[in-house]
Amino acid sequence: MKRPSQRGMTMIELLVAMAIGVTVTLAVSTLLVASENQKRSATSTNDADQTAVYTFSEIDKALRAAGSGFVQSAYSGSQGMLGCRLNMASQGVTFMPHPGAYPAPFSNYFLGGAPPAALRLAPVLIGANQSDNTTSDVLVVMAGSGSGGGVTRPVYGAGSNIQLILENTVGFHPSDVVLLSQPGVPDCLIEQVNAVLPTTLTMNVNISYYTPGTTTTLTTLASSTASVVTPLGNEALGSSPSNMQFEMFGVGTDNTLYSYDFMQNATLVQGLPLGDVALPIADQVIQMNALYGVSLPATPAVFNNWARPTDTGYDIISVMNNTATQLSIVAVRVAIVVRGEYYDKNAVSPTSLTLFSGLVNGAGTHIDKPVTGLDPHYRYRVYEFTVPLRDMIVLAGGP
Repeated sequence: MKRPSQRGMTMIELLVAMAIGVTVTLAVSTLLVASENQKRSATSTNDADQTAVYTFSEIDKALRAAGSGFVQSAYSGSQGMLGCRLNMASQGVTFMPHPGAYPAPFSNYFLGGAPPAALRLAPVLIGANQSDNTTSDVLVVMAGSGSGGGVTRPVYGAGSNIQLILENTVGFHPSDVVLLSQPGVPDCLIEQVNAVLPTTLTMNVNISYYTPGTTTTLTTLASSTASVVTPLGNEALGSSPSNMQFEMFGVGTDNTLYSYDFMQNATLVQGLPLGDVALPIADQVIQMNALYGVSLPATPAVFNNWARPTDTGYDIISVMNNTATQLSIVAVRVAIVVRGEYYDKNAVSPTSLTLFSGLVNGAGTHIDKPVTGLDPHYRYRVYEFTVPLRDMIVLAGGP
């Protein structure tokens, strides 16, 4: 019985099989590479979205409270303490006015660099291009939540270098932080209540935040019935989070968004070993810029137009020193540019973007903000949002 012949593959058949195999392998590889690129691109975009959402949340929360606790002091005929030079010390160390440069990314340009100009009380301030990366603005937000509802109390009798005498002490508690000011006096002092003595209508203010004052002393302000005391909030040991927000936001040269607490509560009250540092909020933030939304005297509390922090009268120093300008600011528009983490070998983005496209200021000038020098191998997302300043709107007579 003959066996069937066993014939090997011919050269032509082998080449055909190899060609088919290579083709299938290339097709599968191409599909896998495309799928992986798409996955990384989607992941990168999702990361950018998450970064933006978190950044929005932090800045929005701060801005919506801007002015809370002290703008109510801007009663008719006097603007209270708005625009006063802030003085603050703790444990014998003065840190406002800041004795030297603020920590990065606020070290080189914020308020003129080191030593910076004295910071004045204002609900919102925008320092144009004052972050260390030179293209991002610095956004300053001040807010409190005093137990007395932000109601300013006049000094009733002559106090001392550690004691304030009020008409009543209702609503004040130990560890409350108060602002001592006087209309017409450029300096205001931040103090902290150590003890409340209702029977003698006095408060001792020699605790963590104790500011004896230099140009204007605590003794001088506490001895004058023209002075006023405004509750800002409470900074008690072990309490977290603080119900005050005296902070600023800026972008560093490492493409990270930072915040800085002017009151350094975490270190000076909570006892955390942080020191005088800015804290990172989110990475891959390339640029942050902001605009003022302003109203006109004829229509207070009603948004009228946008103003850049580089427009005449709206630079940070002018706004700090002009109470009327502060009271006209009813909204802030913030724009951030976020970069995805995935580097693509191909150019996938333009090298420039535009923020605030189509917006104009009061003079009718387009106020587009260019973002240049971008690496086209990364993907970028632009996010813009507007936050109404509710306390400013209510103060101006709005709903």
